[in-house]
Amino acid sequence: MNPLELADARPGPGFPVTFDGRTIEALPGQTVAAALWTAGITAWRTTRGTGRPRGVFCGIGVCFDCLVTVNGRPNQRACLVPVRPGDTIRTQEGTGHDD
Repeated sequence: MNPLELADARPGPGFPVTFDGRTIEALPGQTVAAALWTAGITAWRTTRGTGRPRGVFCGIGVCFDCLVTVNGRPNQRACLVPVRPGDTIRTQEGTGHDD
């Protein structure tokens, strides 16, 4: 059984968002991190010094490992930001700024 079945959840219809140019489906109420995980994407940031991949670590907005760029805004915590129809999500490299 998947979590939706266990909770007897019935979310509204899915909607498209893009991640690095790839269209994925998200559900109402999901965070950006949840939508990415559901699509099988587990890393969406690289560290400044070594370029190592990062995704969700704490899941509650404390660690900042899950930073992404959403609709052109860098440094968004994917575990806290609700995903919205039409969002454009990009992998964040380093600080997310052109530096």
